[in-house]
Amino acid sequence: MAKTEAASGGNARPRLHSVVTTVLLILISVMIVRDLLVRRWTGASPPSQDTTQQSR
Repeated sequence: MAKTEAASGGNARPRLHSVVTTVLLILISVMIVRDLLVRRWTGASPPSQDTTQQSR
């Protein structure tokens, strides 16, 4: 019985790491998709000219 408890206790950490990794990947994906949709639907004007360039 001690062997099964040790074996099950050893699996807890990799599973936790797997869950954390999955959640982080989902959050990053959601943020990227949200950013793309916001940029598409806001109809942002094209970027203005660089203000650091001096006119001649």
